Amino acid sequence: MTRLSVNINKIATLRNSRGGNNPNVVKVALDCERFGAQGITVHPRPDERHIRYQDVLDLKEVVTTEFNIEGNPDDRFIKLVTRVRPEQVTLVPDAVDAVTSNAGWDTVSHREYLRHLVSRFRDLGIRVSIFVDPDLRMVEGAKEVGTDRIELYTEPYAAHYAANREAAIAPYIQAANLAGELGLGLNAGHDLSLENLQYFQRNIPNLLEVSIGHALISDALYFGLENTIQLYLRELDSNRE
Repeated sequence: MTRLSVNINKIATLRNSRGGNNPNVVKVALDCERFGAQGITVHPRPDERHIRYQDVLDLKEVVTTEFNIEGNPDDRFIKLVTRVRPEQVTLVPDAVDAVTSNAGWDTVSHREYLRHLVSRFRDLGIRVSIFVDPDLRMVEGAKEVGTDRIELYTEPYAAHYAANREAAIAPYIQAANLAGELGLGLNAGHDLSLENLQYFQRNIPNLLEVSIGHALISDALYFGLENTIQLYLRELDSNRE
């Protein structure tokens, strides 16, 4: 079964909009685990507009499932990951002013930079995943830099799912097949939802993990957090007809 990692950035956004500590990010993370999530993802950005760097330190003390820290590896991010040593770090090429992630790495032109980072984190015992588009050259490039996994950027799939889901998923199947041939682990994330998740999971071979935040937290406003997590886990159940 593909693992579900819940991205709790939106919880921090809500907290920060009012000040104080309501909702409590740490409590929500623990609740997500209690309700069945198999991982917690955070994406700290330099302006700390949602997850704060202190949140990451606090979460490291209590998260018992897989802790995944994703983000652009600037100096502060690297120092944070080095200190926390999560189970997984996901490298994302965010611009400083990006509203959300909007592209994967060019693993060819950034080969030496990524190779250095991957080696540094792996030496600390941290599994490394690189955020990439479903482009075969980028998947091959990720293999060359020594990463453990790639995370496929799924926004284009989600955007075109309703119009033609077969065409939308086609490049992802090709990328996943190549990743498998190269011995790369496979994650996916961005705009996956209750609408499009099951079709993606059932058609992408060897999908180890999905990271879902915005859609899941939005659904929780209607269905409640516990029920929502169970709904997402149900979509990921490959035995479900």
